[in-house]
Amino acid sequence: MSLRTAILIMSAFGVISDSILIAFYPQFFEARYGLTNAVHTGAYIAAISIAVMCMLPVWAYVARYVETMHLVVYTQFAAGVLCLLAIWAPTALMFWVLTMLMYMVKASYLLMFPYLMRLEKADNHAVVIGLLSVIIHIAGIFGAAVGGLSLQRQGPEFCLLLMAAGDFIQMLLCLYLIRSGKVVKVIDRDEDNRAKVVPKRSRVALVKLMQLSLLMLLFDFSAYLIRPFFTLFWENTTQISNQMLTGFVFAIPGVVALFALLLKRRWLNPPWWVEHSQFNLLLAAVGMLLQATPSMWLILLGRVLYGWAIFQLLVKLEVTLFKVSTPESYARDFSVANFFQNFGVLLSSFGAGYVVSLLGIPMTFVIAAVGMLLTLMFDRCVFDLDRQQPLSEQAELHSVDSASPLLAAQGGAGHD
Repeated sequence: MSLRTAILIMSAFGVISDSILIAFYPQFFEARYGLTNAVHTGAYIAAISIAVMCMLPVWAYVARYVETMHLVVYTQFAAGVLCLLAIWAPTALMFWVLTMLMYMVKASYLLMFPYLMRLEKADNHAVVIGLLSVIIHIAGIFGAAVGGLSLQRQGPEFCLLLMAAGDFIQMLLCLYLIRSGKVVKVIDRDEDNRAKVVPKRSRVALVKLMQLSLLMLLFDFSAYLIRPFFTLFWENTTQISNQMLTGFVFAIPGVVALFALLLKRRWLNPPWWVEHSQFNLLLAAVGMLLQATPSMWLILLGRVLYGWAIFQLLVKLEVTLFKVSTPESYARDFSVANFFQNFGVLLSSFGAGYVVSLLGIPMTFVIAAVGMLLTLMFDRCVFDLDRQQPLSEQAELHSVDSASPLLAAQGGAGHD
C-alpha cells in the first residue's frame, strides 16, 4: 500500500466516522436524552466547528516539531477512547464535554491533507484534490447510510461505537505506515533548522489568502446552513420515516460528486460552465431553492444540482488555496483557511437552529441561496476564483511590500 493510498483511506475512515451522526443529531438527542430543542442541536454542531477551528492551528504548530504521522497516532487513539467514554455519558452535559474533547484531539487528522499535498507535485494538486473530494463524498454516503440504519435498528450507543472504530482504524493505519518505513519525514532533524520559523508571507500573498479565506467563510456558511435539519425536513415533507432512505437522500450530493469526477476525466474539452465558479454558485443557489419546495421530486432535483455545484466549487477553492501558498507554508495556510471555513460552519449551525425555531426549516434553504448569491458577488467584485494565478516561491518568500501585485502574482506554483 502506497503512502498516498493509505492517507486517502485514512481520510475516508475519518469522514465515515464524522458522518455517522452528523445528519441525525436531532434524532440522536431526542432518542438519547429526550431533547428536541432545535437551538440546542444547532449549538452542538456549532461547538464541533469551534473545537476544530481552535485546535487545528495548534496541531499545525505542533506538527513543526513532531512528525504528522506520529502525532496522529496519539490523537486518534485519544479520540477513540473519548468517543467510547461518551457511550456511557449519563447526561447531555457530560456528552458535550467528552465529545468536544474528542473533536479537539481529532482535529489533528485534518493535517493529513496538507501533508499529502506537500508530497505531491503542483501539477497533480487538482487531480489529488478531486480524487480526495470524491472519496470524502463516497465516505459521507456510506457514513450517513450506516448512521441512519444503526440509529434506527441498534440505537444511538451503537453509532458512537462505530465512530470510535473509525478513529482506531486511522490510528492503526498510521502505525502500519510508520512500521513499514513508508512515512516521508518533512521535519529537518537538525536542531538549528528545527528552530527556523516558517518564512513570512508577502503582502500580496497575505491579501490573497485573506480574500480566499473570507470567500470560503461565505461559501461554507451558505453550503452548510441546510445540513443540520435536512433529514427532518425530508421526513416531514415526504412522510417517509425510513432513516436509511433518509441517509441516502442526504448523501445524494456525494453520488453526484462521483459522477462529476468520472465525467470530468472523460471530457477532453468540457463546456465552459463545468468549472466556472460563478455559474456553479448560481446553480447551487437554484438547487437550494428547489429543496425548499414541498415536492419530493423537486427536492431530489435540488439535491442533484446542489451536489454538482458544491463539488466543483470545493475542488476549485482547495486548488486555489495551494496556488496562493507554498509547500513550506501549506500546513500554516491550510489551518488559517480552515479556521475561516469552520467559522462559516459555526455561523451556519447556530443560524440554522435559530432560523428553524423562529421561521421553520424551509427558510434555511432560502437564506442559504441568498448566501450563495452574496458569495457570487464577493467573488465577482473582489477575488475571482477563475482568474487566479499561482504565486512563485520567489514572490512568496522575497517580494517586498512595495512590489507590484501583478508581477507578484504571475510566477509559477508550488497538509503536514
